[in-house]
Amino acid sequence: MKEMIKDFLDELSSSSPTPGGGGASGLVGAIGCALGLMVGNLTVGKKKYKDVEDEIREIIEKLEDLKKKLVTSVDDDAENFKPLAEAYRLPKNTEEEKKHKEFVMESCLLDASLVPLQIMDLSYQSLKLFSTLNEKGSVMAISDVGVGVQCLRSALTGSIMNVYINTKSMKNREMAEKMNKRAEKLLVEGQLLADKITNSVIKKLGGTSC
Repeated sequence: MKEMIKDFLDELSSSSPTPGGGGASGLVGAIGCALGLMVGNLTVGKKKYKDVEDEIREIIEKLEDLKKKLVTSVDDDAENFKPLAEAYRLPKNTEEEKKHKEFVMESCLLDASLVPLQIMDLSYQSLKLFSTLNEKGSVMAISDVGVGVQCLRSALTGSIMNVYINTKSMKNREMAEKMNKRAEKLLVEGQLLADKITNSVIKKLGGTSC
């Protein structure tokens, strides 16, 4: 595990464009889900939480699926960037080449926007499950609820930047604005939810809400 983490960070630190901020956002979101899973697994099987065990088990199942999808997004983001990088290098010396490049670029920019938008959606879905973990999960792991929420919040914020960097170059402004609005809605609602849960966790830990 230590070597895998080191390898990823070394690759992320290099001059290679992938993995980049998109992949990092997906991984941070997956880490957030993993913390939620830990809270869930520390809750089930305990006599004190018997009344909510079925609900927590359902959350565990959903978070496991979301975590897997977020992990997959790390590779998906890198794969979608490759054709975009190649498209930027296409020649544009003639009108025919310019039209071809514009067509290819538009398709690649759209594809490159979809993965970060998906990461935002998956992170927001995960945050909604954390509301229940905050209310009904093991009190011994309440700080992990808070850290998990912050990871998912970061995944949302990081991903919208990767949506914007691609949609700003799209010629189809109607599609670009549609994607931007979807991303902005997820960001606003996700941040509000994340902040609400975070403030609740901090209060439970004896601190002052931020």
